[in-house]
Amino acid sequence: MAVLPPGLADAAAEQHALRALHGVFHAHPDFNPMSMKDGNILLQYNHDVASLVLADVVAQNWDEIDQQHQRALATHEVLITPLGQNKFDDFGKKALFGRCYMFMDAQNPVVIRIERHDG
Repeated sequence: MAVLPPGLADAAAEQHALRALHGVFHAHPDFNPMSMKDGNILLQYNHDVASLVLADVVAQNWDEIDQQHQRALATHEVLITPLGQNKFDDFGKKALFGRCYMFMDAQNPVVIRIERHDG
């Protein structure tokens, strides 16, 4: 998802969102994962782009996520965690899993829906 500035017409909103996602996809894959009260994880990226890691999808795929999480790193990428370089606890593994979906979707992005704030 991309957060839009107010007042954009639909066509401009779509272009803004696609440019924002392009900016994330073609830059360093920095992200900031945050736990949500419902067990999901919100991943924030640059350019006001975010994605959601759904707890039920993680639960359905946990064995593979746990075993394959190192494959979610970009070539030569080093992420520093409290456990050390490229060492991840379960939360970090889930966040990497979610980031993979963002990068897969960003290869062929499609705007599904535009939501507007009512206030």
